[in-house]
Amino acid sequence: QVQLVESGGGLVQAGGSLRLSCAASRSIYFKAWYRQSPGKQREPVATITSIGSTTYADSVKGRFTISRDNAKNTMYLEMNSLKPEDTADYYCNGRLLGNEYWGQGSQVTVSS
Repeated sequence: QVQLVESGGGLVQAGGSLRLSCAASRSIYFKAWYRQSPGKQREPVATITSIGSTTYADSVKGRFTISRDNAKNTMYLEMNSLKPEDTADYYCNGRLLGNEYWGQGSQVTVSS
């Protein structure tokens, strides 16, 4: 069993920055950050492969950066130039031995 514990969410003004962290209880293949707004489906925001290749949703390209520190079993999402439409619950995702694991969710609210 793996636990993913997120931190770093909060309230920020438009144009501001936040960094989300996702700490795993053991070594895991970190895959992605997702977000979900009220009334919408959960959508991928950024992905990272085992060799460190990254992809981003068009809406966050150039503003968000996904990264990980394998030594700390932690994945990050650096969010800059935040917009009100970035307001959502953010979830980290990882996989180990064929099982998917999710963080508990971090609320990000961007005020205009």
